[in-house]
Amino acid sequence: MSDAPRGQSRFHAVRMRLEAMAVEPGPRGWFLEFLVFGFKQGWACLFGALMLALLLGTHLFWPDDAPLYRYDAITIGAVLIQLGMLAFRLETPKEALVILIFHIVGTVMELFKTAAGSWQYPEASLLHIGAVPLFSGFMYAAVGSYIARVWRIFDFRYTGYPPVWTSYALAAAIYINFFAHHWLYDIRWFLFAATALLFWRCQVWFRPLHVHRGMPLLVGWGLVALFIWLAENIGTFARAWTYPSQDNGWHIVGLEKLGSWYLLMIISFVLVSLVQRPRKPDASL
Repeated sequence: MSDAPRGQSRFHAVRMRLEAMAVEPGPRGWFLEFLVFGFKQGWACLFGALMLALLLGTHLFWPDDAPLYRYDAITIGAVLIQLGMLAFRLETPKEALVILIFHIVGTVMELFKTAAGSWQYPEASLLHIGAVPLFSGFMYAAVGSYIARVWRIFDFRYTGYPPVWTSYALAAAIYINFFAHHWLYDIRWFLFAATALLFWRCQVWFRPLHVHRGMPLLVGWGLVALFIWLAENIGTFARAWTYPSQDNGWHIVGLEKLGSWYLLMIISFVLVSLVQRPRKPDASL
């Protein structure tokens, strides 16, 4: 039997034991805090890491003459990962709900973007909608899963957070621009400016172990966008999807995609904020 409280993942009990440890001040304490920070980040990335392993593993080892299309195997594998994480209480039902929301939002974007020729899925599949294999939504869900987990695991608090309705309006404008820029002027630079204007004062406070540490939220988003860009390079290398410029061979995805991922991060963050409301620090922080 798990000693995690009802509604919590198995990781909850492990995290409680880690956070109950006495830490000596000084370098040894800082090193322990760094190790716990890495452990928590690894747990938050679990769903995304398993998805990347699935993409890369099937790319390297899936036989060409297999009776099941590789893309369909990825879809089935992604569903099994999701069910397994719930069954073994590695994920909470609330986190699974966030993943479902991201799956729907991501699939809608995928249908439009593939029709517009922004990228393509070069392999055949049976489990698809239009030109989009069903596993694609899980890639967006991996981002949502990470944000939902890291928010809870590190007990995020915020200072200087703008009125919540402005974040909703910004996320809606970003999502609309992902579609509308194919016909109208691309306003992403205006959106970057609006993001900076709204959040330049906002600090996110996160707790690796005992003490909350502060970081500008804009910087935090940038770091996560960078790691998503690195994951995208793994995904395109594994031919889970490709860009038109990669038809003649794989190459690193251009750095300009960082901007797109940065804006997607904001949509992802705001969606998670509907489930986990931004809170201010306690007076003791």
